[in-house]
Amino acid sequence: MTDTATRLASIRESIASAARLARREPNEVTLVAVTKTRSSQEIEALLAAGQRHFGENRVQEVEAKWPSLRARYPDVQLHCIGRLQSNKADAAVALFDVIHSLDRPTLLDALVTASAKAGRVPQVYVQVNIGEEEQKGGVALADLPAFLDQVRASPLPLAGLMAMPPIGVEPSSYFALLAKLARRHDVIGLSMGMSGDFRAAVMLGATVVRIGSAFFENPAAT
Repeated sequence: MTDTATRLASIRESIASAARLARREPNEVTLVAVTKTRSSQEIEALLAAGQRHFGENRVQEVEAKWPSLRARYPDVQLHCIGRLQSNKADAAVALFDVIHSLDRPTLLDALVTASAKAGRVPQVYVQVNIGEEEQKGGVALADLPAFLDQVRASPLPLAGLMAMPPIGVEPSSYFALLAKLARRHDVIGLSMGMSGDFRAAVMLGATVVRIGSAFFENPAAT
């Protein structure tokens, strides 16, 4: 096995182990490999190893890297995991299969309009500002019920909730809160957990984990 394939297998086993401890099925958790700033060659190694879900932050980077890769691997699913500007909605709808950062009515309107023009409807996760941090995107906790109603009234399929806990604190309480909000609002998908904390996220109900550095920078994290 290549180094990339070995890391991928190790991460998948870590996810499966955490799922089993939580009495969940490992296949309930989708692994999204975060490849922002990574080269086409690094991505190709993951593709060759069997990875098919990838996360990117910027529309321009996806436009530069992914057309040729998707031509060779048409079953790839691209996830937008970065803050999305409303004026990039047309490009985002054309490029991404799933958007994890829907957090305001203006962006919802822009995505609905773009989807109608393109005849292509991405799934969306509503990003929640789980730590109530001013510098982060995400719907405020108090505004979440009304915003979920708006999303459900739109043609965009609501896949779930997404959140990133504050940096430098124990994340489990924030994952538990997001899971509680999902249950309260009858939402199934939970996009939460990254390289340093994905095991805890899986234990607390994550259905999608977004992992980047464990593939490329820090083998100990796997």
